[in-house]
Amino acid sequence: EVQVVESGGGSVQVGGSLKLTCKTSGYTFNSCGMGWFRQAPGEGRQMVAHILSDRDIYMSGVGQGRFTASQDKAKNTFYLQMNRLETEDTGVYFCAAGVPTREVCTNVFGQGTQVTVSS
Repeated sequence: EVQVVESGGGSVQVGGSLKLTCKTSGYTFNSCGMGWFRQAPGEGRQMVAHILSDRDIYMSGVGQGRFTASQDKAKNTFYLQMNRLETEDTGVYFCAAGVPTREVCTNVFGQGTQVTVSS
């Protein structure tokens, strides 16, 4: 069974930084990749980053120029470095492990970690 656990969230002031960590178990990195998502208050979940390999990391534009996604494949651990945080970055951040299911990829989400940015 694939399990995903996010950590590293917290409350920071505008301009601060946080590094989120996503630890997985029962998971082997595959062609579906891993993803970071954000759900702002009252909004739906939106993709922040999609990690397909060390060199193939798609950033959606959320946190443009301020967020960086990375991975430690040996540890099956994934990171989201968030710098110069803004109040609009407030939300619950989720990590998702992509699991191939027949011909599609199914995301296994963690419980999320809360990020609150205040001015």
